[in-house]
Amino acid sequence: MSKHYDLIAIGAGSGGLSVAERAASYGMKTAVVEMSKLGGTCVNIGCVPKKVMWFGANVAHTLHDAAGYGFDVEVKSFDWGKLVAAREAYIKGINDWYVTYLEDSKVDLIRGEAGFVDAHTLEVDGERFTADHIVIAPGGVPVVPDISGAELGITSDGFFALTEQPKEVAVVGAGYIAVELAGVLQALGCNVSLLLRGQRLLKEFDPMLSEVLMDEMLAQGINVMPNIQLESLSKADDGSLTLKCGSGITRTGLDTVIWATGRRPYTDNLNLAAAGVEVNDRGFIPADKFQQTNVGAVYALGDVTGNIALTPVAIAAGRRLADRLFNHMPERHLDYENVATVVFSHPPIGTVGLGEDEARVIHGDAVKVYSTRFTAMYNAFTENKPKTAMKLVCVGAEEKVVGVHIIGAAADEMLQGFAVAVKMGATKAQFDDTVAIHPSSAEELVTMR
Repeated sequence: MSKHYDLIAIGAGSGGLSVAERAASYGMKTAVVEMSKLGGTCVNIGCVPKKVMWFGANVAHTLHDAAGYGFDVEVKSFDWGKLVAAREAYIKGINDWYVTYLEDSKVDLIRGEAGFVDAHTLEVDGERFTADHIVIAPGGVPVVPDISGAELGITSDGFFALTEQPKEVAVVGAGYIAVELAGVLQALGCNVSLLLRGQRLLKEFDPMLSEVLMDEMLAQGINVMPNIQLESLSKADDGSLTLKCGSGITRTGLDTVIWATGRRPYTDNLNLAAAGVEVNDRGFIPADKFQQTNVGAVYALGDVTGNIALTPVAIAAGRRLADRLFNHMPERHLDYENVATVVFSHPPIGTVGLGEDEARVIHGDAVKVYSTRFTAMYNAFTENKPKTAMKLVCVGAEEKVVGVHIIGAAADEMLQGFAVAVKMGATKAQFDDTVAIHPSSAEELVTMR
């Protein structure tokens, strides 16, 4: 006989854990199904370990900058293995905490891989479970290019399995994962080439951000190679890798090639057809603003929907779904507009709202842009002088701020408050009427002319 729940979430990542915990807080009997480590992509092979490595890279930059502030610092060595071991111990602590968290929240943990039997029934390793509501939140997996020898490379997931520091690295990709990994590796002492299929980095972001980041990555010594068409990857007798590309371009002597060419939804073994759940031509599960799929009892959250693939988005959507289903909030849903995001590049990027090009497509001549570029006070004393750049995208006679874009030190921290202002519909005049914090880079956002 199967065990019945009010709600089962497939995937113990950000979305699945959040919807199950919130539903349980309303007295519902809930469970999450997970075949791997608790916490999903973010905790284990995403946001958390990435940020640890980013902090390490920042320390490397700071050590280099120290001379400008009068310190005679000698960096004798860097122990990649020590940093990785500390990182993994930190993550294990989070994994272990989640076990207690689920127990305390009265959420059952079902270990194994789930597959649908019908819209209300899952089978996990031969055992069946039924639920009034089933939430699909399994996350995604990296895409590997369809070229000969692709298996010789590693994915962005594999980056976090590296126990020894690579020396000669090619990172393939132009999105946020690619630029983040390239920046970390270069700062920690690797020789890095970044291969782009197109002309620019971060094509989904405001062009100003792409332009400044490109300049800074080149200044850091990263070999950025645009307009690359991959052909094959091969291994020589000495173990080194050779990446052949179109137009006679070849990278030889590599010890690591990292595919950072996107992610796809992890739905391979879910047997969605048994439940009648539709997927689109890219394999994502379409869901409306209420996270509802085409099947009444089945919902989809997070990366699997093809919507904004961010941990806080999955958490927020999951909690709102539980509110709607179990706490008498029939219209409760996540507003996917003006979601702030950060790229942990070097320097970091923070962005919310419309880019300039997007705004002009929607609003035409009603768009007015304010921008600035400067050397931050900290870098006035350092050998390297990366530029900080900011842009406000405004619309209409009242100059409503519909986009804020920042690249520079502390962009990741300063954006959160400005994201609140954009969400509330603040105008340029209200930005200007806010007394600046001095001296800071953030003050430029309320003093632009």
